[in-house]
Amino acid sequence: MTLLDIINNSRSIVFFGGAGVSTESGIPDFRSADGLYRQKYSVPPEVMLSASYFYAHTEDFFRFYREKMLPLDAEPNAAHIRLAQWERAGKLLAVVTQNIDGLHQAAGSKRVYELHGSIHRNHCLSCGKSYPAHFIAESKGIPRCACGGIVKPDVVLYEEPLDQKTIEGAIQAIASADTLIVAGTSLSVYPAASFVDYFRGDNLVLINRDPTPLDEKCTFVSHGKVGEVLGALPSYSSEEEDPS
Repeated sequence: MTLLDIINNSRSIVFFGGAGVSTESGIPDFRSADGLYRQKYSVPPEVMLSASYFYAHTEDFFRFYREKMLPLDAEPNAAHIRLAQWERAGKLLAVVTQNIDGLHQAAGSKRVYELHGSIHRNHCLSCGKSYPAHFIAESKGIPRCACGGIVKPDVVLYEEPLDQKTIEGAIQAIASADTLIVAGTSLSVYPAASFVDYFRGDNLVLINRDPTPLDEKCTFVSHGKVGEVLGALPSYSSEEEDPS
């Protein structure tokens, strides 16, 4: 069965994506040969992105965060655009993403479960006031609220739990899907990777540059680029819009 056959016959698709979905937008992934975690720093990126490092070395955290975690100029690629079109056409139920870049929403997707939070939401640890991403990007040193409190990104750092409401929504969507597309993820980050176990539908699709532990269980596997693979499929939208 081809991927086109699968998508043509699907009525409730859920897309589960990782960092590889955004690489075609110019955002590096984490674990590939040229990923963020393979770059050399005096302190490993995994440590700098931990809650304990944030509170113990706050200024150093934000120096790294501004440099590597705020791709505010990135734009949605063909994968983000196609998924938003499928949602508008009533073919896609939801996007479940491990990414924090907000590109699915920028492309027009509405039902997006951001397991690891978003760079576009930030709040004061003292008074709770919300701030946009450019406030963090344009600040110096430790970003502070008008009240004097530290403004923290609403991203899930290592040692922090995932949001329970987001978890429940993501699991319910995956369990309701007739087709689950897993893309751009090595399936090595838990608990997010375990969400695939809740899928009970007919077709499990895997699109990832490198092989994963899930490959042998899939209806269809592609080791191509996510944007190229999804971009080659129809939009299924009745709207007048760019077919790309």
